[in-house]
Formats: sequence, structure tokens, C-alpha cells
Amino acid sequence: MSRTLRVGVIGGGIGGVALTGALARHSIEVRLFERASVFGDVGAGIQMTPNAVKVLQALGIGDALRDVAFVPQAIVGRNWETARENFRIPLALECPKLYGAPFYHVHRADLHRILTTLVPADAARLSTSCIDVRQEKNAAVAVFDDGSEFEADLIVGADGVRSVVRSKLFGEEAPRFTGNMCFRAVVPFDETPEFVSPDSSFWLGPHAHVVTYYVRGGAAVNIVAVAETQSWVEESWNAKSSREELLAAFDGWHPNLQRLFERAESVFKWGLFDRDPMRAWSRGNVTLLGDAAHPMLPFLSQGAAMAIEDGYVLAQSLASHGKDIGSALRDYEAERLPRTSRVQLESRERGRTYHLPSAFAQRKRDLIYKFKSYLNPQASGIQANWVYEYNATDFAPSAAVFNASVEV
Repeated sequence: MSRTLRVGVIGGGIGGVALTGALARHSIEVRLFERASVFGDVGAGIQMTPNAVKVLQALGIGDALRDVAFVPQAIVGRNWETARENFRIPLALECPKLYGAPFYHVHRADLHRILTTLVPADAARLSTSCIDVRQEKNAAVAVFDDGSEFEADLIVGADGVRSVVRSKLFGEEAPRFTGNMCFRAVVPFDETPEFVSPDSSFWLGPHAHVVTYYVRGGAAVNIVAVAETQSWVEESWNAKSSREELLAAFDGWHPNLQRLFERAESVFKWGLFDRDPMRAWSRGNVTLLGDAAHPMLPFLSQGAAMAIEDGYVLAQSLASHGKDIGSALRDYEAERLPRTSRVQLESRERGRTYHLPSAFAQRKRDLIYKFKSYLNPQASGIQANWVYEYNATDFAPSAAVFNASVEV
């Protein structure tokens, strides 16, 4: 007889939920294990770039995403002190034409809530922490803190930068603290403030930068403020900071930013950690996805987008190769490793160019931005056009068998 391919997903963040939803659409049996007790309102704003939106549209949630999103007019580079515009990358009209999908700003909790609608009602198990994984003959087993186990044809670690699954596969290795800390805040407004433009504004200064943009249909402004620091900062979404600490870190920056920061009621901070690109993510019947595989700095706004792409590609590969897990993982890695490795490394490089320490270096950089803008605005500034044009939904596994059943 035969049974449906069975997959266990460890971690219920954006990547894990996206993968679970994509697998369910292929009628693959999937179980999602999340240590939190509820799918909650976590995080702050997030930029859903066209490459990720193409996947979300293919998963059938494009309209729901649009209903909670804000469409930015452009990505604009600004001088930290004068607000002088150094580059402008048009988005609202150009992205659908150039990349096949719009560019959205959303709240992470809104995106996560929409993604959870793709998860079958009986697929998620909350309040469950994975403590081990082991390889069995033609299967893998996840072990949980309550003593229970789950055997599957494939276990996927989507459990973040401090992944338990990754450590069990490849050994303990602490992520690297990058010397950057990040403040996050979401500031609600009853009326659109005149001192926040309807763009994704990149304020670039010495040893720091700030990104501001609207979320929740324009009802709030998201703040991402990154500063270099000599002190280690906890890697956590929930480390409390304060308005006063935020203002002190960016003392002397443009008055428009000061006016915005003064309205921040709840401010959080965390340290930015990353790892070097890996050569492989899989061993036997276990693999990795998202930050567990390729944690990256947020300077290209691609952490969640890469996880969403991963989930779609992995689901497609599994649906195509069926019981041949080895071939499915081979094609998954062949498609995803080169892309995510490049995004990891180029995100690091953006951090360096955003934080140039001297006025001379900043002026030189800004002149290069302006020159590139004259040639092609999409290739200036953050230089992410190559990221946006990718389409994970074009992925076609090699020698696909289109069989998701396993003989037992």
C-alpha cells in the first residue's frame, strides 16, 4: 500500500508557516511544531519585496496581503543630518512592470496571520519545543521536551538563527555578533504626519542608519534604527529599550527623525547576528530552511523573503520527487544555496556602505549613487534589482516524478 509523504516542520515563524502552507497545497501530510503557546502579534514592520510577493500570490494570499499592506512610492536615500536626497528608486508603478509583482510594507504579525490561514486545522502543535533530531532508516525523528516523538520522511528545521536542528546536524556553533544593534518601534498615527514621506526612507549616517516606512495601510510608521556598538546586545525580539535610549543613540540626526522618535511609546532592541554561508543544509532526511540555514543582516530586507522562497521551492521539490527525498533535497539546495549565500554576503556589504564613518567617504558614496541613478534608478542605492527579479515560482525540479506517495 502507499501513504502520503509525511513532513515535520520545526518552527512556526514565517518560513515554517509558509512551508507548511505550501506542502498542504500539494496534499502532503505535514505537522508544524512551535514552542510558543499561540501564534501571536510579534515583531514590527517588514518589507515584502516583489520576489516574495510573487510566492505569496502563488499561494493564494495575494489579495489578503494587499488589504493590510502599504504601497511605498520609492526607496529614498537621505543624508542623516540634512535630509538631502542621494538616490531614489521608484517602486509603486515600476515594480509590477519590472518584476511582476508589487512592493509592500506590512506588519510582521499581519503577514504571519495571513500565512497561518494556509495551515490545515489539525497540522499545528503549539507549546512544543524540539530538543533533538535523529536519523532512522529512510526516515527522521524529532524529539520534543515533553518526551514525545514524531517520525517523518523529512524533518525541516525552520527554527531560527539559534536552530536546535542545525546544531544537531552540524554541531554547536554560536552565531557571530556583528557589532550592530537595532532599535525597533511602530508608531501609530490618526492622521498621516507631514514629516514622514510615503517611501522607504534610508537615512545614512556615520556608524549608523535608520529606515522608516508606513505599515498597516498607512496607519502606523515602522522604525528600524541600526547603530554600531562595542557592547554585546541580546538577540531577541523582546528586549525592552526606551524612547530616551533611542533618542540618545541618534542625537543630532535630522529633526524629522527626532519628531518621529519622540512619539515612540514601545521601543525594543536586539543585537544583529549572522553566520557565514553554508555548503550544505541537509543530512539524510533532515534539512534546514530560513534563518536556520542562512541568517542574514536586514540591510537588504530579505530575511523573511528568503524563508518564503525556501518554503515554496522545497515544497515544489518534494511534491515532484515524492519518495526520493535525496533528489528532492539535492534540487532544493541547488536552487536555493547560491541565491541565499549571495544575499547573505551582499547584506553584510550594505551594512558597511550604509555606515561609512567620514564625511568624505559618505560624499564619495553618494556621488556614486547619483551617477548610477542617472543610468538606472533600479540599480542604484541598495542595488537590489537582482533580488527582486527572481521568481521562485519558476522553479522546476530536475527529473521530477510528480509522485508524493511513499510505499510502506
